[in-house]
Amino acid sequence: MPQGRIEDRLRSVAQDAPVVPEKVIETKPVDREKTCPLLLRVFVSDNGRHHRMEEFSRTSLPGNELQIYTWMDATLKELTSLVKEVRPDARRKGTTFKFAAVYPGTMGRYRLKDIGQTVGGHKGPDDAISLASQKFQIGNFMDIAISLPRDQTPSSGHIHPY
Repeated sequence: MPQGRIEDRLRSVAQDAPVVPEKVIETKPVDREKTCPLLLRVFVSDNGRHHRMEEFSRTSLPGNELQIYTWMDATLKELTSLVKEVRPDARRKGTTFKFAAVYPGTMGRYRLKDIGQTVGGHKGPDDAISLASQKFQIGNFMDIAISLPRDQTPSSGHIHPY
């Protein structure tokens, strides 16, 4: 069978596939002039991984806390820019910010729910995710794992194929 015919059939099948709309949770915009902001307690990790859940308890929390006053319609991109204001090391293009909500679970243990990620200097699919769309509750914490970009070229300027 000629190769072109298989490609044509695959292309045809893909075009005939039903379009499945993405599940979008719409939230009402917040009137920031009339609505009091909430205190978002943010814990930032510089090693690219979220804090361990053992670090969260009723009596102690991770030490690197940022306190941000914001609204439930705040997006991950907006939170990224607020973190970059106070963390100059995270301003480099290509820095990855992984967001997770930390909330109390059963028996006094905290749980972590991944929300999304943004990349400094790039548009991404998670940029417009809001706190409300992820059912974030006032009193939950935000854990942000920051990964700084790696230099792509060696200092000599030569790129090795291995």
